[in-house]
Amino acid sequence: MSILNFEIRRCNSCGLRYPAQEGNSFGIRCPICLGETTVVLKKSINASEKSREKDARKKDFSRAVLLDNIRSAWNVGSIFRSADGFGLDHAYLCGITPTPEIEAVTKTSLGSEESVPWSQHKDAVKLIQGLKKEGWKIYALEEDMRAGKLHKLTPSRQNSVLILGSEITGVDPDLLDLCDEIFYIPMHGEKRSLNVAIAFSVAAFALR
Repeated sequence: MSILNFEIRRCNSCGLRYPAQEGNSFGIRCPICLGETTVVLKKSINASEKSREKDARKKDFSRAVLLDNIRSAWNVGSIFRSADGFGLDHAYLCGITPTPEIEAVTKTSLGSEESVPWSQHKDAVKLIQGLKKEGWKIYALEEDMRAGKLHKLTPSRQNSVLILGSEITGVDPDLLDLCDEIFYIPMHGEKRSLNVAIAFSVAAFALR
């Protein structure tokens, strides 16, 4: 079990309060004004990869995400991290979606690409057609005339996959036609949509 010791420091000059790893010379000086600092708190946390609480119930179904033509490697990495946090079992990377073989993905995934199995596919439509034949429930997150509000989603206790599409053009219409249900996140501000990685986190929570 790995334990991380860290300190909370306060700058004697500008008053900045910030965390720093104990025993590491980086951070002893204030990162803003380089002034001398004082330790105001010390704490230890469990930094083991296996420290998170596991769900004791055995799942007899799988939940996956399908990323079709997501352009941003940073968004893909962020989605991997959320997929790990919400316990998804697989990530299907389709079209031009970058894979964890690209460094920009792993910079934001922070190792979660190792705990979430993934596979690369050229044609998402063919993939979904195959999953439907195997009895998977197909969801999509998209603004569409057929879409219902996300909070009305009732998670299915069968294999299911959530489709996210291009940041610009959205989910492929042929994929939408294959979906069992389509959902959107109601927006109450001036903007009509969320960043795709943020939207996925909201939807993944609903699927749980």
